[in-house]
Amino acid sequence: MKKVISIVTGCYNEEENVVPLYHAVKEVFEGLPQYDYEHIYIDNCSTDHTSELLEQIAAEDTRVKVIFNSRNFGHIRSGYYALMKANGDAVIGMASDFQDPPEMIPKFIEKWEEGNQVVLGVKTKSKENKLMFGIRKMYYRVIRKISDVEMIDNATGFGLYDRRVIEAIRDMKDPYPYFRGILSEVGFNRALIPFVQPKRARGVTKNNFFTLYDMAMLGITSNSRVPIRIATMLGFVLSILSLIVAIVYLVLKLLYWNELEMGLAPLVIGLFFFGAIQLFFIGLIGEYIGTILVKVTNRPLVIEKKKINF
Repeated sequence: MKKVISIVTGCYNEEENVVPLYHAVKEVFEGLPQYDYEHIYIDNCSTDHTSELLEQIAAEDTRVKVIFNSRNFGHIRSGYYALMKANGDAVIGMASDFQDPPEMIPKFIEKWEEGNQVVLGVKTKSKENKLMFGIRKMYYRVIRKISDVEMIDNATGFGLYDRRVIEAIRDMKDPYPYFRGILSEVGFNRALIPFVQPKRARGVTKNNFFTLYDMAMLGITSNSRVPIRIATMLGFVLSILSLIVAIVYLVLKLLYWNELEMGLAPLVIGLFFFGAIQLFFIGLIGEYIGTILVKVTNRPLVIEKKKINF
């Protein structure tokens, strides 16, 4: 009996890419006749013709399975939900814009057959905007240093996951997951395959500052307590410094009562400095509380409007 490989692709307004990606994946598996496959698309309530195109593909090929969300639940929850619906012996997650090259699928499967339960594609270089790639690289370096678990630099989630890995992740029932962190949490043997990330094939990215910020903060608040501890320690240190400054000013005023003018400058500078520090860490605490709130409310990852070929 052939092993089944599940390909999982999230999409939102990708009418220019979903059909070419289907053909690209199909062509790859024509060269791997020893495996069967299913291609699961999850459409995040697209407003262009993506939904119609997916329905046409699924009508022509029963190996294509489609989940249509009732609204846009965001790429974090939507893609994760589709991974949990895959039933293959191994699951490969990849984007719909060809920045995750389909031709790497045989390499992933080869490493998997060697005994690795997780096989990740790692970006060594990228043909995307150099500034964005540099910012991402810096972020990955920071989160690796502060994280409670070992994180992989420049691994975006493009990779292969054994069925046992998917089952372990499914048991976590995380309502708002940071997938890279969860992968590190569950462990298992893993292999890394470096690649140069190509440019988006067609269309424009759907990510913006707010979606990228959401992902970045989720990674920090889900996998590290270092920032909140820094806030505590810094608050303690600043409190001691404030007390010392206050005592020094009091002593100087008592010694040079008539000569020393206290002035407003130290007061104003100190007020704004401590105010800024407080606002920053109140915001940081708010991020942690927000993460806790999302997990405690335990809402479903997505709500399905329609499914095809499941």
